[in-house]
Amino acid sequence: MSKIVLSAGVRQNLLSLQKTAELMAVTQGRLATGKKVNSALDNPTNFFTSASLQSRAGDLNALLDSMSVGIKTLEAADNGITAITRTIEGMQSTLRQARQDKSFKTESYPLNLPDPLAGTETLSFSGGSIGATPISFDLTSTTGGTTATPATLVGSGGTSLTGNPDLSALNGQSITITQGSNTVTYNFTASATGQGVALESALNANGFTVTRTANGLSISRADGENFTVTTSNPAVAGAIGIPNATSSTDGVPAVAGTTAAKSIDALVAEINSDPDLKGKIRASNDSGKLRIENQATGELTIAGVTSGSVDGSSSTTTIAGNDVRKNLVIQFNELRDQLDKISDDASFNGINLLRGDLLKITFNETGTSTIEIQARDLDGNQVSINAARLNIFSLTNEQLDADESIDALLLNLSDALNTIRSHASNFGSNLSIVQNRTEFTKAMINTLATGADALVLADTNEEAANMLALQTRQQLSSTALSLASQADQAVLRLFG
Repeated sequence: MSKIVLSAGVRQNLLSLQKTAELMAVTQGRLATGKKVNSALDNPTNFFTSASLQSRAGDLNALLDSMSVGIKTLEAADNGITAITRTIEGMQSTLRQARQDKSFKTESYPLNLPDPLAGTETLSFSGGSIGATPISFDLTSTTGGTTATPATLVGSGGTSLTGNPDLSALNGQSITITQGSNTVTYNFTASATGQGVALESALNANGFTVTRTANGLSISRADGENFTVTTSNPAVAGAIGIPNATSSTDGVPAVAGTTAAKSIDALVAEINSDPDLKGKIRASNDSGKLRIENQATGELTIAGVTSGSVDGSSSTTTIAGNDVRKNLVIQFNELRDQLDKISDDASFNGINLLRGDLLKITFNETGTSTIEIQARDLDGNQVSINAARLNIFSLTNEQLDADESIDALLLNLSDALNTIRSHASNFGSNLSIVQNRTEFTKAMINTLATGADALVLADTNEEAANMLALQTRQQLSSTALSLASQADQAVLRLFG
């Protein structure tokens, strides 16, 4: 087929229509995808820059999940610390209730001692917070008596009787010590040694206290009864240092006093002044009766009470302990057990910060920005937050016997609260950091995505206007092509 020849006007209009169609196709593609750069062919620089920004935004978006898990782990730890704090405050309330409670058991006993008084009647306390060893008090008192002044004769200038002196020169001689009807005679023998020891033993065995000294004998009598020393020969007196026929005159025998029952007030004062019973029992005068208050949680045993009266016998009675404080001990220990259970349950996704687990969170796509969160002490050592770490231990009944002990326990709980608050502050600071980085990462993702879109997205308003202009151009080009074709058709009129 021969080549078709188009006129210049038709060809020009045809090319214009083709270019308009191409532009319309590009504009339609932009309107359909919303992008002005759909491939590297459209704009290599913008395409690859946008892809890089989108890739980084995707990496950061993946890190948001890790940050979210980290936040929930910290919130779980905070929940645990809040519960532990409330539990410790409950334990404080329990101890304060015990401190204020004074519902101690009491009993009152009349004083009913036997007549005549034997002078050996006692009242004793044991058990409770006192212990197994009884603390005793005499129920009687002695007045008007005097103690003995010992009678004494001290050797002076005699032969030294220390060691084993040679007293053979006194063979056949004797020394006699007389106190009333009590007479002791010692006969010296020809034995050269050992008689000083034998003489001392003989006198000590008969109520005399004898000491051998460098100046002879020192003789005394503890009961204050005066005695006489007589020797058979002045040589004996010179050897033992005691003058012949010498009597002691400085001894004064004891005078027996009058034994009487102690008054209730005297017994009360004696019991209350005993330092070993302070804060354990308290005595008072209950209208002439001895009133005993058991200030312990344990049962108090009293010896010397029969049929409800104090008589100093071996019989015993008991006063029950403080049941309110006993029950508070049980409540305290139940709360204490919850501390460890709460700590064990404060985990999220397998990580428990209260048990010393390590939480590591990465903040950027290269892994160069991270944070490690873990419970630590003041020295930076890993710790678990539990009852033992807080120095909170199970109570015994005896620990609530004394108000001073309760005060010490309250002080210990205050220290535990301070430790908990320190950990809470640390976790709270870390939570703030993670939340701040989460918001920062979200903002960065938005910035990266926006920047990437700015490089490749099309302005739909502009593209719509372009499409309208191209449609108008297409219509005009079609009209122009039609006119050009009509001009070519004018030759047909010559054949009409």
